[in-house]
Amino acid sequence: MQYADLLIHSADLMATMRGHSGCPAFGEGMSEIGLIKDGAVAIREGKITAVGTTEEVLAGGWVGSETIQISAKGKVVTPGFIDPHTHVLYAGSRENELSLKLKGVPYLEILKQGGGILSTVRSTQQATDEEIKAQTGRRLQTMLSQGTTMAEVKSGYGLTLDEEMRALRLIKELDNEQVIDLVPTFMGAHAVPPGYTEEEFTNYLIEDVLLQIAAHDQAEFCDVFCEPGVFSVNSSERILTKAKELHFKLKIHADELAAAGGAELAAKLKVVSADHLLQASDEGIVALAKQGVIAVLLPATSFNLAKNTYARAREMISAGVPVALATDSNPGSSPTESMPLVLTLACLYLRLTPEEALTAATINAAHAVGRSNQVGSLEVGKQGDLLILDIPNLNYLPYHFGSNPVGTVIKRGRVVWNS
Repeated sequence: MQYADLLIHSADLMATMRGHSGCPAFGEGMSEIGLIKDGAVAIREGKITAVGTTEEVLAGGWVGSETIQISAKGKVVTPGFIDPHTHVLYAGSRENELSLKLKGVPYLEILKQGGGILSTVRSTQQATDEEIKAQTGRRLQTMLSQGTTMAEVKSGYGLTLDEEMRALRLIKELDNEQVIDLVPTFMGAHAVPPGYTEEEFTNYLIEDVLLQIAAHDQAEFCDVFCEPGVFSVNSSERILTKAKELHFKLKIHADELAAAGGAELAAKLKVVSADHLLQASDEGIVALAKQGVIAVLLPATSFNLAKNTYARAREMISAGVPVALATDSNPGSSPTESMPLVLTLACLYLRLTPEEALTAATINAAHAVGRSNQVGSLEVGKQGDLLILDIPNLNYLPYHFGSNPVGTVIKRGRVVWNS
């Protein structure tokens, strides 16, 4: 008998999220979280080997003399949070823009004045590799302490071939050097830099940058900021179509600031996820559902922009769109690393139930980064990534905000953070 390296047992509640690995949960399925009372999970060599009640797992003979045992009595166990939309790799910060936002200056106007994304581009370009990694590493450590065990990370603060290649290289280095698994996304189409028209920069990305990124196998996904004043639907379609030809998986920033047809384009191209979607049309929502496109919603961004406009999550779920949640961690519109905060905002402003929010932050988020066969649920054969939450029940997770509910983070069967 091969004994488990680690046994978590006696959890008051364990949310396994089982049954959704083949396809993302949608509709009523988002409320099905596979709850087990007095739950236990055994992990060997980084993989889950048994899940069930404590009695069932103990009866399986998984405990040996060297098995580390952790009691989760009085606590809730869940899969690790997966953050499927971040811009966490950058240098500098943009707190100086807060006063402009408080005065009502629109984001696109801040961008035109050389602020916004272009400000972070300058700071990142001027920073050394070591400075970027040190700053990003601190943010990743904060993410880990708040339960994130996997995160998608975009480039996009380079906007030149060399700088975008550097960003993607640093993402891969950080993936190897710290605990959180990172999924790299190329987002050269994040803004149009000075000296280019939109068409000129689109051509540059298609004819030069994308080819080089693909040749060096630097990124798994390609993303575009599809928005009037940034990249039009036509430009976005050109970029993403070329990316698909080069075997990138596709994502799109869609309909955040205006109903511009981004959701419809996402459905047309059958992207993996369409993100933001604050202004998505009824037709766009129906199209996303028909094509099975995951809606990655970012309520912390809406909260921080203080426009009282949030994505219509209830309509999306009713239409059959699978919904995921992410921080959108970035220096401008969402300077946070906290998935627990995102779950609170999702329940308060997107009107998700706690069960739906947990689904959106685990198994559906895993689908949004193409890792549903590895993580996102507590099932035999999957990676041993899980959280012991110091809360009495699931409702308490979004209910009590402003403090960290995470007591212990376990990554590949190893305790990597304790409160």
